[in-house]
Amino acid sequence: MHDDRTLVEARLRRVLDERIRPAVHPESVPLEVAVWHAPGEPVPVAEGLAADVEPVTVGSRWGAPWGTSWFRVTGTVPEEWAGKTVEAILDLGFDENMPGFQCEGLVYRPDGTPVKGLNPRNQWVRIGAPVQGGEEVRLHVEAASNPVVMGPRPFTPTPLGDLETAGRDPQYTLTRMDLAVLDETVWHLVTDLEVLGELMAELPVDSPRRWEILRAVERALDALDLQDVGGTAERARARLADVLAAPAVPSAHRISAVGHAHIDSAWLWPLRETVRKVARTAANMTALLDDEPDFVFAMSQAQQWAWVKEHRPEVWARVKKAVADGRFVPAGGMWVESDTNMPGSEAMARQFVHGKRFFLDEFGVDNDEAWLPDTFGFAAGLPQIIKAAGSRYLLTQKISWSRTNSFPHHTFRWEGIDGTRIYTHFPPVDTYNCSMRGAEIAHAVRNFKDKGTARHSLAPTGWGDGGGGTTREMVAKAARLRDLEGSATVTWETPSAFFAKAEAENPEPPVWVGELYLELHRATLTSQAGTKQGNRRSEHLLREAELWAATAAVRTGFPYPYADLDRIWKTVLLHQFHDILPGSSIAWVHREARATYARIADELNGIIGAAQRALAGEGTVPLLFNATPHTRAGVPAGGARPAEASGRTERAGRPDGGHVLDNGLLRVGVDPRGLVDSVVDLAAGRETIAPGRTGNLLQLHQDLPNMWDAWDVDEFYRNTVTDLTDADEVIPGDDGASVRIVRTFGGSRVTQRLSLPPGEKRLVVDTEVDWHETEKFLKLAFPLDLHTDRYASETQFGHFFRPTHTNTSWEAAKFEACNHRFVHLQEPDWGVALVNDGTYGHDVTRAVRTDGDGGTTTTVRASLLRAPRFPDPETDQGVHRFRHALVPGASIGDAVREGWRINLPERRLEGAGEVTPLVTVDRDSVVVTAVKLADDGSGDVVVRFHEAHGARARATLTARFPVAGAEVTDLLERPLADTAPPAVDDGRIAVSLRPFELRTLRLKRA
Repeated sequence: MHDDRTLVEARLRRVLDERIRPAVHPESVPLEVAVWHAPGEPVPVAEGLAADVEPVTVGSRWGAPWGTSWFRVTGTVPEEWAGKTVEAILDLGFDENMPGFQCEGLVYRPDGTPVKGLNPRNQWVRIGAPVQGGEEVRLHVEAASNPVVMGPRPFTPTPLGDLETAGRDPQYTLTRMDLAVLDETVWHLVTDLEVLGELMAELPVDSPRRWEILRAVERALDALDLQDVGGTAERARARLADVLAAPAVPSAHRISAVGHAHIDSAWLWPLRETVRKVARTAANMTALLDDEPDFVFAMSQAQQWAWVKEHRPEVWARVKKAVADGRFVPAGGMWVESDTNMPGSEAMARQFVHGKRFFLDEFGVDNDEAWLPDTFGFAAGLPQIIKAAGSRYLLTQKISWSRTNSFPHHTFRWEGIDGTRIYTHFPPVDTYNCSMRGAEIAHAVRNFKDKGTARHSLAPTGWGDGGGGTTREMVAKAARLRDLEGSATVTWETPSAFFAKAEAENPEPPVWVGELYLELHRATLTSQAGTKQGNRRSEHLLREAELWAATAAVRTGFPYPYADLDRIWKTVLLHQFHDILPGSSIAWVHREARATYARIADELNGIIGAAQRALAGEGTVPLLFNATPHTRAGVPAGGARPAEASGRTERAGRPDGGHVLDNGLLRVGVDPRGLVDSVVDLAAGRETIAPGRTGNLLQLHQDLPNMWDAWDVDEFYRNTVTDLTDADEVIPGDDGASVRIVRTFGGSRVTQRLSLPPGEKRLVVDTEVDWHETEKFLKLAFPLDLHTDRYASETQFGHFFRPTHTNTSWEAAKFEACNHRFVHLQEPDWGVALVNDGTYGHDVTRAVRTDGDGGTTTTVRASLLRAPRFPDPETDQGVHRFRHALVPGASIGDAVREGWRINLPERRLEGAGEVTPLVTVDRDSVVVTAVKLADDGSGDVVVRFHEAHGARARATLTARFPVAGAEVTDLLERPLADTAPPAVDDGRIAVSLRPFELRTLRLKRA
C-alpha cells in the first residue's frame, strides 16, 4: 500500500478547521447589546444589574485597563429552533490562546443568580436543551477589561501593570454576541477526531494502531458531506466507533485527572481582580459538575474559598452543595499556595493552621495533601511542617522547570532536615494546566521516571494561572481516553484517591534528602525588597504581639486580641503567595503590599505597646522587653527587667585616613575607602577578612536575564562586576563610635554606618540605598579567611547545609540560594555568621589564594537589590534600608541567637519592675518560636519550640503560671493521639528533642 499518511493527516487538519468546527453552531441570530461602564472600582452585583445601559454594537471598542463594564444582552429564540439546543455565544474580544490573561466575564440572570464565567476558552452560555420557540433571553455580563500585561513580546516593560499608569484607552473589541444552535453530534465528532488525531500523532509511524486510526479517520472523512456536515456527522462518527472502542492494553499508564484551575492569588492582576477570577471559575466549575457526572474538581487556597464566601454568596451556595456531594474538593490545606523558601518558621506553620482550619470549619474536611504545583522550590524544613499539620502528601510540578538537571523521580519520599519523610508526586505531564491533548498524555507516559515500579500519575486538568478551570471539551476528551488503545487511561479522581492508589502501588519509592531547589527563578529571593522586608517585619511583629498579649492576658487579664491577630495573620499569609513575596507581580500588587505592611506594623505595634504597658505597670524603672528566645543584656527571653551594663566602643583614626573600631571583643579596621580590611576576634586572636581582600564591599552587576526578568538571574551575570570602592566621604558617625560612609554611582547613592555595639561580638552594617538603577544587581560582599566545604543557611525550624564547591552540576546550579536570618560558615574550631533583618538571596564562593599563604578565601555575599523592568518597570526605585551583622567566632548557636536579635530590636519602657516570662527553657538550643493563647479561646497557653542547633537536646520547659496539665499537639493545637501527655511537675516539663525536631505543647491553666 502506498504511504499516504501525511496526505490524510493534512486532510484531517483542514476539514476540522474549515468545515467541522464551524458547523458546531450552524445557525445564529444576533443579540441586542447594551452596556454600562462602571466609573471606578468594581461595584456590587445589584448595582451593576440596575445600572442604566446604552446600546452598543459588535465591533465597538470597550474596556479601559482594569475597568468593569456591565453588558446586557437580550433576544428571542426563533420559533423554528424549538426543540433544539441553543446557546448564547458571547465573545468579548477574546484571544483563544490567552485564557486567564485578558478580559473575562461572569454571566448573571436578571435576578442576580450567577450562571457561569466567560473566558477565551469558554464563550458559551446554555440557554436550553431543548428550547421553546419564542423564548425570551436576557443575560447580564460583568466584564473585566484586564489588560494583557504579558503581551506579544513577553517581558517588555509596560505601564499597564498599575491602574495609576495604565491610561484609559479601550483594550478590547466586542466580537460576537449571538444566539446559536448547538449541533451536539457535530460537537462530538470534533472531539472524536481531535482525540484520535492527537493520539495518532504520538504513536510510532510503524505502529499498527496508528494506521488503524488513520484508515478509520479517512473513512469518516469520506462519509462526511462537506456541504451538509450536520446531516452526515452521525454517519462519520459511526466510522470511528470501532477504533474508539478498542481498549487500552493492561500495562497502560494510568492517569488520575483532577479538575483544576491554578489561580495565582495575584500576579499580572491585583488582588481585587483575583476575587472575581475565583468567582468566575467556581461558577464555571459548579455548572460543569452539574453537566458531567464523572467530573471532579479540586480547588486549593483557603483564602480563595473565603473570598467566594465573602464576596459572592450566591456562588458560595453552589460550591457548598458541590463539596457536600464530594465532587468540588478542598485541596492543599494552606491559606494560599505560598512561597516556601522565604516564609519564616511560624508563618509556614500558620499557612497550614489557617488553611486546614478553614476547610475543617466550613466542610469538615481535613486535607491529607499539600498542593503547591507552581511554587518556586521547596525549603528543606517543609516536610516536618506538613506532617505536624496532620498531612501526609505533597504535590508540585514546578521542579520540572529546572534548567540544568532533570529531577530523577516523579514519585518519591522527601526527607526534611529532621528526618521527616513526606510522600511526594511530580506529575510527569509537566503542566498544571493540562488540557487533555494527546501530546500531553503521551508526554506523561514517556516522561514518567518510575516505570517498572509504578504506573500511576496525576494530571491537574484545566486552564489556570489566571483561572478558568476545566472545560467541557477536556471532560469529553477524558471520557474517550478512559480506556483507549494506544493511550494512557484517564479517570477523574480526587487528590486523596490518587495518593492512596499511588502509595498502595509503590509504598517504598526512592528518597530525596534536603531542599527541592528550583534551578530557575532564583532572583525571586531579591526582587521587590520592600515586599520582602514588609514580610519579615510582619512575621516578627506578630511574634511579639502574641508573646506580650498572651503574657499580659495571663498576668493581668489583658484582653487577648484573638480576632485582630487572626485577621492580621491571614493578611500576612496572603502576601506570602508565590508571586507576591517573590516579587514577581505587577506594580499595583507591590504598591498595595507596601501600604498593607505599613498598616499592619502600626496595628501590631499598637497591640504590643498596649500589652507591654499592662505588664509594666506604673513606675519609673527602665525596663528592656526581650522578645527574642534567648537572654539579652541580662533580660530573660520573654521577660522584662533593667538591662545590664555592656561596656563601650571606641573609635580611633588611622594614619592612612582610615578608622579603627574596638569594643574589647572585636577590633575592626576601616580603610580610607570605607571598606573593612580587618575584623579581629580578640579572644581567638583570629583575623576574619581574607588577606589582601576587603569586606563591606558593594558590588554591582549587569542583570538582564534571557527571560522572566523579575524572576530570573542567569549565571552569566557574574561575568561583569563593578566594585563600588570610591567613597564621597568616610567620617566618624554622629555618636563618635561608628563610621559613616557615602558613595554615589550611576543615579544612586549609598549611605552606610559601621558600628560595634558595646559588649557584643558583631560588626553591624546599616545600609541605606537611594536606588535608581535599571537592570542591575547589587550585592554586599565579605571575603572570609575560612576553609570549609559547606555552609549553613537558616530555614524553617532549623538550618540546611549547602556546599561551597561546584563539583557537580547540581552544586553549580545553586549559584543563588535562600537563607532566613543567617548564613554560617565554620572550620572545626571557629566560625563566622552573617545575619540580616530582611534579605533572603545570597551566594557563597571559594577560591584558593595563589599568592601569599595559599589559603582559602570563602566569600559570602548578601543580595540587596535588583532592577528588573518586567512586570513592574519601576521595581525597587527609591530608598531602601538594610541591616546586616558580621559575627566572627560564631558557633551555629551564636548564628541562631544573633539572627533573632537583629530582627527583634530592643523595646524600652518605664514601669513598676521586672516582668517574669510566661515560659522559660533552660537550654539555648531549644528555641521557642511562639507563645500564644490557644486559638479556640479556651485560655490555654500554646508554646511551640524546636531544636535549633542540629543536635539532640534535653531541656526543661517551665511554665511561670499555674498549670493543670499539658498536651502535645499538632500545629492546629489538637492532641496527638499516639503521644502520651507529658508529666508536669510544679510547672516543669522535661523535653527531649531530636535534631531540628519541632514540638507544640498546649498548657492548661489551673
